[in-house]
Amino acid sequence: MFESLSEKLDGALRSLSGNARLTEINIASTVKEIRRALVAADVNYTIAKEFTDKVKDKALGTENILKAVKPGELMVKIVQDEMIALMGGQAAGINIKGNPGVVLIAGLQGSGKTTFTGKLAKYLKEKKNLKVLLAACDVYRPAAIDQLTVLAESVGAGIFKDIESKNPVDIALRAVAQGQAEKYDVVIVDTAGRLAIDESMMKEIEAVKNAILPNETLFVVDAMTGQDAVNTAKAFNDRLNFDGVVLTKLDGDTRGGAALSVKYTVGKPIKFISTGEKMDALDVFHPERMAQRILGMGDIVSFVEKAQEQFDEVEAKKLEKKIKKNKFDFNDFYSQLQQIKKMGDIKSLMGMIPGMSKLTKDVDIDDSAFSKVEAIIQSMTPDERGNPELLNMSRKKRIATGSGKSIHEINMFVKQFDQMKKMMHMMSTGKGMGQMMQNMKGFQG
Repeated sequence: MFESLSEKLDGALRSLSGNARLTEINIASTVKEIRRALVAADVNYTIAKEFTDKVKDKALGTENILKAVKPGELMVKIVQDEMIALMGGQAAGINIKGNPGVVLIAGLQGSGKTTFTGKLAKYLKEKKNLKVLLAACDVYRPAAIDQLTVLAESVGAGIFKDIESKNPVDIALRAVAQGQAEKYDVVIVDTAGRLAIDESMMKEIEAVKNAILPNETLFVVDAMTGQDAVNTAKAFNDRLNFDGVVLTKLDGDTRGGAALSVKYTVGKPIKFISTGEKMDALDVFHPERMAQRILGMGDIVSFVEKAQEQFDEVEAKKLEKKIKKNKFDFNDFYSQLQQIKKMGDIKSLMGMIPGMSKLTKDVDIDDSAFSKVEAIIQSMTPDERGNPELLNMSRKKRIATGSGKSIHEINMFVKQFDQMKKMMHMMSTGKGMGQMMQNMKGFQG
Protein backbone atom coordinates (compact mmCIF):
# COMPACT_ATOMS: atom_id res chain seq x y z
CA MET A 1 0.00 0.00 0.00
CA PHE A 2 1.51 3.33 -1.14
CA GLU A 3 4.97 1.73 -1.54
CA SER A 4 6.25 4.35 -3.99
CA LEU A 5 5.14 7.29 -1.84
CA SER A 6 6.57 5.67 1.30
CA GLU A 7 9.91 5.10 -0.40
CA LYS A 8 10.16 8.69 -1.67
CA LEU A 9 9.20 10.17 1.70
CA ASP A 10 11.70 7.90 3.44
CA GLY A 11 14.41 9.15 1.09
CA ALA A 12 13.51 12.78 1.72
CA LEU A 13 13.46 12.41 5.49
CA ARG A 14 16.60 10.25 5.58
CA SER A 15 18.53 13.12 4.02
CA LEU A 16 18.43 14.83 7.43
CA SER A 17 20.14 11.96 9.25
CA GLY A 18 23.64 13.42 8.90
CA ASN A 19 22.68 16.85 10.21
CA ALA A 20 23.26 17.94 13.79
CA ARG A 21 20.17 20.18 13.79
CA LEU A 22 17.38 21.53 11.64
CA THR A 23 18.31 24.66 9.69
CA GLU A 24 16.48 26.81 7.17
CA ILE A 25 18.58 25.29 4.39
CA ASN A 26 18.10 21.59 5.18
CA ILE A 27 14.43 22.13 6.03
CA ALA A 28 13.83 23.81 2.65
CA SER A 29 15.62 20.98 0.82
CA THR A 30 13.68 18.27 2.63
CA VAL A 31 10.34 20.00 2.20
CA LYS A 32 10.98 20.34 -1.53
CA GLU A 33 11.52 16.56 -1.83
CA ILE A 34 8.42 15.86 0.25
CA ARG A 35 6.37 18.08 -2.09
CA ARG A 36 7.74 16.24 -5.11
CA ALA A 37 6.84 12.91 -3.52
CA LEU A 38 3.27 14.04 -2.87
CA VAL A 39 2.75 15.38 -6.39
CA ALA A 40 4.16 12.12 -7.81
CA ALA A 41 1.59 10.31 -5.67
CA ASP A 42 -1.13 12.27 -7.49
CA VAL A 43 -1.80 14.78 -4.74
CA ASN A 44 -3.00 18.08 -6.19
CA TYR A 45 -0.11 20.58 -6.30
CA THR A 46 -2.02 23.22 -4.32
CA ILE A 47 -2.70 20.72 -1.54
CA ALA A 48 0.91 19.48 -1.59
CA LYS A 49 2.19 23.06 -1.43
CA GLU A 50 -0.06 24.00 1.48
CA PHE A 51 0.88 20.78 3.32
CA THR A 52 4.63 21.32 2.92
CA ASP A 53 4.35 25.00 3.83
CA LYS A 54 2.82 23.96 7.16
CA VAL A 55 5.56 21.38 7.68
CA LYS A 56 8.20 24.00 6.91
CA ASP A 57 6.70 26.57 9.29
CA LYS A 58 6.52 24.05 12.14
CA ALA A 59 10.05 22.80 11.47
CA LEU A 60 11.45 26.35 11.48
CA GLY A 61 9.70 26.93 14.78
CA THR A 62 11.66 24.07 16.34
CA GLU A 63 15.10 25.26 15.18
CA ASN A 64 16.31 26.17 18.62
CA ILE A 65 14.36 23.75 20.80
CA LEU A 66 14.33 20.01 21.44
CA LYS A 67 18.05 19.79 20.70
CA ALA A 68 18.12 16.31 22.23
CA VAL A 69 15.88 15.03 19.42
CA LYS A 70 17.55 14.06 16.14
CA PRO A 71 16.56 16.30 13.17
CA GLY A 72 15.25 13.39 11.12
CA GLU A 73 13.07 12.10 13.97
CA LEU A 74 11.70 15.57 14.63
CA MET A 75 10.83 16.10 10.97
CA VAL A 76 9.13 12.70 10.79
CA LYS A 77 6.96 13.69 13.77
CA ILE A 78 6.01 17.00 12.13
CA VAL A 79 5.16 15.32 8.81
CA GLN A 80 3.17 12.63 10.59
CA ASP A 81 1.11 15.17 12.55
CA GLU A 82 0.34 17.22 9.44
CA MET A 83 -0.54 14.10 7.46
CA ILE A 84 -2.97 12.96 10.15
CA ALA A 85 -4.61 16.39 10.11
CA LEU A 86 -4.81 16.36 6.30
CA MET A 87 -6.64 13.02 6.33
CA GLY A 88 -9.19 14.05 8.94
CA GLY A 89 -7.54 13.84 12.34
CA GLN A 90 -9.45 10.91 13.77
CA ALA A 91 -11.59 7.97 12.69
CA ALA A 92 -15.19 8.83 11.76
CA GLY A 93 -17.58 6.05 12.71
CA ILE A 94 -20.61 5.09 10.66
CA ASN A 95 -23.86 6.64 11.85
CA ILE A 96 -26.60 4.03 12.29
CA LYS A 97 -29.82 5.22 13.91
CA GLY A 98 -33.52 4.89 13.26
CA ASN A 99 -35.99 2.05 12.92
CA PRO A 100 -34.39 0.83 10.77
CA GLY A 101 -31.24 2.83 10.10
CA VAL A 102 -30.82 3.46 6.37
CA VAL A 103 -27.50 3.58 4.50
CA LEU A 104 -27.39 4.72 0.86
CA ILE A 105 -24.45 3.58 -1.29
CA ALA A 106 -23.46 5.69 -4.32
CA GLY A 107 -20.53 5.76 -6.72
CA LEU A 108 -19.17 5.30 -10.21
CA GLN A 109 -19.50 2.19 -12.32
CA GLY A 110 -16.83 -0.34 -11.43
CA SER A 111 -15.87 1.35 -8.17
CA GLY A 112 -16.80 -1.71 -6.09
CA LYS A 113 -20.12 -0.51 -4.64
CA THR A 114 -21.92 -3.84 -4.62
CA THR A 115 -18.96 -5.69 -3.12
CA PHE A 116 -18.60 -2.97 -0.49
CA THR A 117 -22.32 -3.29 0.31
CA GLY A 118 -21.75 -6.96 1.15
CA LYS A 119 -18.65 -6.14 3.20
CA LEU A 120 -20.47 -3.44 5.13
CA ALA A 121 -23.30 -5.87 5.88
CA LYS A 122 -20.78 -8.36 7.28
CA TYR A 123 -19.09 -5.63 9.32
CA LEU A 124 -22.37 -4.37 10.84
CA LYS A 125 -23.58 -7.89 11.54
CA GLU A 126 -20.39 -9.21 13.14
CA LYS A 127 -18.87 -6.10 14.71
CA LYS A 128 -22.04 -4.21 15.68
CA ASN A 129 -24.38 -7.20 16.13
CA LEU A 130 -27.01 -5.68 13.81
CA LYS A 131 -29.63 -7.41 11.68
CA VAL A 132 -29.03 -6.23 8.11
CA LEU A 133 -31.22 -6.10 4.98
CA LEU A 134 -29.69 -5.37 1.57
CA ALA A 135 -31.77 -3.60 -1.08
CA ALA A 136 -30.92 -4.28 -4.73
CA CYS A 137 -31.65 -0.96 -6.46
CA ASP A 138 -29.34 -1.29 -9.47
CA VAL A 139 -32.08 -1.85 -12.05
CA TYR A 140 -29.79 -1.48 -15.05
CA ARG A 141 -27.35 -4.33 -14.50
CA PRO A 142 -29.12 -7.69 -13.92
CA ALA A 143 -25.86 -9.24 -12.73
CA ALA A 144 -25.78 -6.70 -9.89
CA ILE A 145 -28.97 -8.13 -8.38
CA ASP A 146 -27.60 -11.67 -8.62
CA GLN A 147 -24.29 -10.56 -7.15
CA LEU A 148 -25.94 -8.82 -4.20
CA THR A 149 -28.13 -11.87 -3.58
CA VAL A 150 -25.08 -14.14 -3.39
CA LEU A 151 -23.27 -11.68 -1.12
CA ALA A 152 -26.28 -11.39 1.20
CA GLU A 153 -26.41 -15.17 1.58
CA SER A 154 -22.65 -15.41 2.19
CA VAL A 155 -22.65 -12.84 5.01
CA GLY A 156 -25.98 -13.80 6.57
CA ALA A 157 -27.95 -10.70 5.58
CA GLY A 158 -31.47 -10.41 4.21
CA ILE A 159 -32.11 -9.37 0.60
CA PHE A 160 -34.91 -7.28 -0.93
CA LYS A 161 -35.15 -7.31 -4.72
CA ASP A 162 -37.69 -6.93 -7.51
CA ILE A 163 -36.35 -8.12 -10.86
CA GLU A 164 -39.45 -6.84 -12.66
CA SER A 165 -39.31 -3.25 -11.46
CA LYS A 166 -37.22 -0.55 -13.13
CA ASN A 167 -38.01 2.06 -10.49
CA PRO A 168 -35.17 2.29 -7.91
CA VAL A 169 -37.09 4.83 -5.80
CA ASP A 170 -40.02 2.45 -5.40
CA ILE A 171 -37.74 -0.53 -4.67
CA ALA A 172 -35.82 1.44 -2.03
CA LEU A 173 -39.02 2.62 -0.32
CA ARG A 174 -40.44 -0.92 -0.21
CA ALA A 175 -37.13 -2.26 1.10
CA VAL A 176 -37.14 0.22 3.98
CA ALA A 177 -40.80 -0.64 4.72
CA GLN A 178 -39.93 -4.35 4.80
CA GLY A 179 -36.94 -3.59 7.02
CA GLN A 180 -39.24 -1.86 9.48
CA ALA A 181 -41.92 -4.57 9.36
CA GLU A 182 -39.40 -7.40 9.88
CA LYS A 183 -37.46 -5.52 12.57
CA TYR A 184 -34.17 -5.14 10.75
CA ASP A 185 -31.70 -2.81 12.42
CA VAL A 186 -30.33 -1.40 9.17
CA VAL A 187 -31.18 -1.36 5.47
CA ILE A 188 -28.29 -0.85 3.05
CA VAL A 189 -29.42 0.42 -0.36
CA ASP A 190 -27.11 -0.52 -3.25
CA THR A 191 -27.60 1.71 -6.31
CA ALA A 192 -26.44 1.69 -9.92
CA GLY A 193 -23.08 3.14 -10.86
CA ARG A 194 -23.35 6.51 -12.55
CA LEU A 195 -21.27 9.33 -13.95
CA ALA A 196 -21.46 12.81 -12.43
CA ILE A 197 -21.99 14.23 -15.92
CA ASP A 198 -25.06 11.99 -16.52
CA GLU A 199 -27.81 14.38 -15.44
CA SER A 200 -30.70 11.90 -15.57
CA MET A 201 -28.79 9.36 -13.46
CA MET A 202 -27.76 12.00 -10.95
CA LYS A 203 -31.38 13.14 -10.63
CA GLU A 204 -32.35 9.52 -10.05
CA ILE A 205 -30.01 9.02 -7.08
CA GLU A 206 -31.09 12.37 -5.66
CA ALA A 207 -34.68 11.13 -5.88
CA VAL A 208 -33.76 7.90 -4.08
CA LYS A 209 -32.06 9.85 -1.30
CA ASN A 210 -34.96 12.30 -0.92
CA ALA A 211 -37.44 9.42 -0.76
CA ILE A 212 -35.75 7.22 1.84
CA LEU A 213 -33.95 9.98 3.81
CA PRO A 214 -30.91 7.87 4.77
CA ASN A 215 -29.09 8.71 7.98
CA GLU A 216 -25.84 7.80 6.21
CA THR A 217 -24.89 8.28 2.55
CA LEU A 218 -21.54 6.79 1.52
CA PHE A 219 -19.68 7.52 -1.69
CA VAL A 220 -17.59 4.59 -2.93
CA VAL A 221 -14.57 5.41 -5.07
CA ASP A 222 -11.72 3.41 -6.60
CA ALA A 223 -8.51 4.64 -4.92
CA MET A 224 -6.47 3.59 -7.96
CA THR A 225 -7.93 6.50 -9.94
CA GLY A 226 -5.97 8.95 -7.78
CA GLN A 227 -6.80 12.62 -8.25
CA ASP A 228 -9.68 11.73 -10.57
CA ALA A 229 -11.26 9.98 -7.59
CA VAL A 230 -11.09 13.20 -5.59
CA ASN A 231 -12.58 15.29 -8.40
CA THR A 232 -15.41 12.77 -8.84
CA ALA A 233 -16.08 12.76 -5.11
CA LYS A 234 -16.44 16.54 -5.18
CA ALA A 235 -18.87 16.42 -8.10
CA PHE A 236 -21.03 13.84 -6.33
CA ASN A 237 -20.88 15.68 -3.01
CA ASP A 238 -22.11 18.87 -4.67
CA ARG A 239 -25.26 16.95 -5.66
CA LEU A 240 -25.74 14.46 -2.80
CA ASN A 241 -24.02 16.06 0.19
CA PHE A 242 -22.89 12.61 1.26
CA ASP A 243 -21.62 11.80 4.76
CA GLY A 244 -18.41 9.95 4.03
CA VAL A 245 -16.11 8.33 1.49
CA VAL A 246 -15.16 4.68 1.02
CA LEU A 247 -11.83 4.01 -0.72
CA THR A 248 -11.71 0.63 -2.47
CA LYS A 249 -8.87 -1.32 -4.13
CA LEU A 250 -6.19 -0.03 -1.79
CA ASP A 251 -4.43 -3.36 -2.32
CA GLY A 252 -3.77 -2.38 -5.94
CA ASP A 253 -1.17 -0.05 -7.45
CA THR A 254 -2.35 2.92 -5.43
CA ARG A 255 -0.29 6.09 -5.38
CA GLY A 256 -1.99 7.61 -2.35
CA GLY A 257 -3.38 10.83 -3.79
CA ALA A 258 -7.00 10.02 -3.04
CA ALA A 259 -6.41 9.08 0.59
CA LEU A 260 -4.37 12.22 1.21
CA SER A 261 -6.54 14.68 -0.72
CA VAL A 262 -10.20 13.75 -0.45
CA LYS A 263 -10.89 15.13 3.06
CA TYR A 264 -9.21 18.45 2.17
CA THR A 265 -11.09 18.76 -1.14
CA VAL A 266 -14.56 17.52 -0.23
CA GLY A 267 -14.68 18.27 3.48
CA LYS A 268 -16.06 14.79 4.21
CA PRO A 269 -14.17 12.04 6.05
CA ILE A 270 -12.96 8.73 4.68
CA LYS A 271 -14.95 6.22 6.72
CA PHE A 272 -13.84 2.86 5.34
CA ILE A 273 -11.05 1.40 3.23
CA SER A 274 -11.19 -1.85 1.30
CA THR A 275 -8.05 -3.88 0.63
CA GLY A 276 -9.18 -6.97 -1.25
CA GLU A 277 -12.07 -9.02 -2.64
CA LYS A 278 -12.73 -11.08 0.49
CA MET A 279 -15.76 -10.07 2.53
CA ASP A 280 -13.65 -9.36 5.61
CA ALA A 281 -11.21 -7.12 3.70
CA LEU A 282 -12.79 -3.94 5.08
CA ASP A 283 -11.33 -1.61 7.70
CA VAL A 284 -12.46 1.53 9.46
CA PHE A 285 -10.20 4.35 8.26
CA HIS A 286 -7.87 5.67 10.96
CA PRO A 287 -5.88 8.73 9.77
CA GLU A 288 -3.15 8.25 12.39
CA ARG A 289 -2.65 4.58 11.46
CA MET A 290 -2.58 5.37 7.74
CA ALA A 291 0.00 8.11 8.31
CA GLN A 292 2.17 5.61 10.18
CA ARG A 293 1.96 3.14 7.32
CA ILE A 294 2.76 5.76 4.69
CA LEU A 295 5.82 6.81 6.71
CA GLY A 296 6.98 3.18 6.99
CA MET A 297 6.14 2.78 10.68
CA GLY A 298 3.66 -0.05 10.16
CA ASP A 299 0.29 -0.30 11.88
CA ILE A 300 0.73 -2.72 14.73
CA VAL A 301 -2.58 -1.71 16.36
CA SER A 302 -4.60 -2.84 13.34
CA PHE A 303 -2.48 -6.00 13.09
CA VAL A 304 -3.22 -6.91 16.70
CA GLU A 305 -6.93 -6.17 16.24
CA LYS A 306 -7.09 -8.49 13.24
CA ALA A 307 -5.18 -11.18 15.11
CA GLN A 308 -7.52 -10.94 18.10
CA GLU A 309 -10.50 -11.49 15.81
CA GLN A 310 -9.08 -14.79 14.55
CA PHE A 311 -7.06 -16.29 17.40
CA ASP A 312 -8.77 -18.22 20.18
CA GLU A 313 -7.55 -16.93 23.56
CA VAL A 314 -7.38 -20.38 25.14
CA GLU A 315 -5.47 -21.81 22.19
CA ALA A 316 -3.17 -18.80 22.18
CA LYS A 317 -2.23 -19.43 25.82
CA LYS A 318 -1.54 -23.10 25.08
CA LEU A 319 0.66 -22.09 22.16
CA GLU A 320 2.51 -19.57 24.32
CA LYS A 321 3.36 -22.31 26.83
CA LYS A 322 4.64 -24.59 24.05
CA ILE A 323 6.83 -21.81 22.65
CA LYS A 324 8.31 -21.08 26.07
CA LYS A 325 9.14 -24.77 26.47
CA ASN A 326 10.55 -24.84 22.92
CA LYS A 327 7.93 -27.49 21.96
CA PHE A 328 6.53 -25.64 18.91
CA ASP A 329 5.91 -28.24 16.16
CA PHE A 330 4.65 -28.52 12.57
CA ASN A 331 1.03 -28.91 13.73
CA ASP A 332 1.28 -25.60 15.58
CA PHE A 333 2.92 -23.90 12.62
CA TYR A 334 0.30 -25.18 10.17
CA SER A 335 -2.49 -24.01 12.49
CA GLN A 336 -0.94 -20.54 12.72
CA LEU A 337 -0.69 -20.28 8.93
CA GLN A 338 -4.40 -21.00 8.59
CA GLN A 339 -5.23 -18.31 11.15
CA ILE A 340 -2.97 -15.76 9.43
CA LYS A 341 -4.65 -16.46 6.07
CA LYS A 342 -8.03 -15.70 7.64
CA MET A 343 -6.77 -12.29 8.78
CA GLY A 344 -6.70 -10.93 5.23
CA ASP A 345 -4.34 -10.12 2.38
CA ILE A 346 -0.87 -11.40 3.34
CA LYS A 347 1.16 -8.51 1.88
CA SER A 348 -1.17 -5.97 3.48
CA LEU A 349 -0.69 -7.70 6.83
CA MET A 350 3.09 -7.63 6.43
CA GLY A 351 2.86 -3.87 5.83
CA MET A 352 1.25 -3.46 9.25
CA ILE A 353 4.34 -4.80 11.00
CA PRO A 354 6.96 -2.07 11.59
CA GLY A 355 9.89 -2.52 9.20
CA MET A 356 8.26 -5.28 7.15
CA SER A 357 7.10 -3.00 4.32
CA LYS A 358 10.74 -2.45 3.33
CA LEU A 359 11.63 -6.12 3.62
CA THR A 360 8.72 -7.23 1.41
CA LYS A 361 8.52 -4.37 -1.12
CA ASP A 362 10.16 -6.41 -3.89
CA VAL A 363 8.56 -9.73 -2.88
CA ASP A 364 5.42 -10.99 -4.60
CA ILE A 365 3.20 -12.15 -1.74
CA ASP A 366 -0.37 -13.31 -2.27
CA ASP A 367 -2.91 -15.63 -0.66
CA SER A 368 -1.03 -18.66 -2.02
CA ALA A 369 2.25 -17.49 -0.46
CA PHE A 370 2.47 -20.46 1.88
CA SER A 371 1.16 -23.18 -0.46
CA LYS A 372 4.57 -24.89 -0.61
CA VAL A 373 4.77 -25.08 3.18
CA GLU A 374 1.24 -26.46 3.41
CA ALA A 375 1.98 -29.16 0.84
CA ILE A 376 5.12 -30.23 2.73
CA ILE A 377 3.40 -30.39 6.13
CA GLN A 378 0.39 -32.23 4.69
CA SER A 379 2.78 -34.88 3.33
CA MET A 380 4.07 -35.68 6.83
CA THR A 381 2.73 -38.38 9.12
CA PRO A 382 1.00 -37.33 12.38
CA ASP A 383 4.11 -38.40 14.33
CA GLU A 384 6.36 -36.28 12.13
CA ARG A 385 4.17 -33.22 12.50
CA GLY A 386 4.25 -33.53 16.28
CA ASN A 387 7.94 -34.42 16.49
CA PRO A 388 10.09 -32.42 14.03
CA GLU A 389 13.23 -34.14 15.27
CA LEU A 390 12.07 -37.40 13.59
CA LEU A 391 12.80 -36.03 10.10
CA ASN A 392 15.78 -38.04 8.91
CA MET A 393 16.85 -38.31 5.24
CA SER A 394 14.59 -41.29 4.53
CA ARG A 395 11.52 -39.48 5.83
CA LYS A 396 12.46 -36.28 3.96
CA LYS A 397 12.66 -38.23 0.68
CA ARG A 398 9.18 -39.62 1.24
CA ILE A 399 7.82 -36.15 2.08
CA ALA A 400 9.49 -34.72 -1.04
CA THR A 401 7.75 -37.31 -3.21
CA GLY A 402 4.39 -36.76 -1.53
CA SER A 403 4.52 -32.96 -1.76
CA GLY A 404 6.03 -32.76 -5.25
CA LYS A 405 9.00 -30.78 -3.89
CA SER A 406 12.73 -31.42 -4.09
CA ILE A 407 14.93 -32.66 -1.24
CA HIS A 408 16.63 -29.26 -1.32
CA GLU A 409 13.26 -27.53 -0.72
CA ILE A 410 12.45 -29.91 2.15
CA ASN A 411 15.84 -29.26 3.75
CA MET A 412 15.44 -25.50 3.33
CA PHE A 413 11.99 -25.57 4.93
CA VAL A 414 13.16 -27.66 7.89
CA LYS A 415 16.13 -25.34 8.40
CA GLN A 416 13.92 -22.24 8.27
CA PHE A 417 11.42 -23.86 10.62
CA ASP A 418 14.19 -24.58 13.12
CA GLN A 419 15.34 -20.97 12.91
CA MET A 420 11.77 -19.74 13.38
CA LYS A 421 11.27 -22.05 16.34
CA LYS A 422 14.43 -20.76 18.02
CA MET A 423 13.46 -17.15 17.39
CA MET A 424 9.96 -17.66 18.77
CA HIS A 425 11.51 -19.21 21.88
CA MET A 426 13.78 -16.17 22.16
CA MET A 427 10.79 -13.86 21.69
CA SER A 428 9.09 -15.49 24.67
CA THR A 429 11.97 -14.03 26.71
CA GLY A 430 11.72 -10.66 24.91
CA LYS A 431 14.42 -11.16 22.27
CA GLY A 432 14.71 -11.79 18.57
CA MET A 433 11.66 -10.02 17.02
CA GLY A 434 13.50 -8.46 14.08
CA GLN A 435 15.27 -11.67 13.10
CA MET A 436 12.05 -13.68 13.31
CA MET A 437 10.31 -11.31 10.90
CA GLN A 438 13.14 -11.65 8.41
CA ASN A 439 12.93 -15.43 8.67
CA MET A 440 9.23 -15.28 7.76
CA LYS A 441 10.20 -14.31 4.21
CA GLY A 442 11.74 -17.73 3.66
CA PHE A 443 8.40 -19.51 4.07
CA GLN A 444 6.78 -18.08 0.90
CA GLY A 445 5.82 -20.65 -1.72
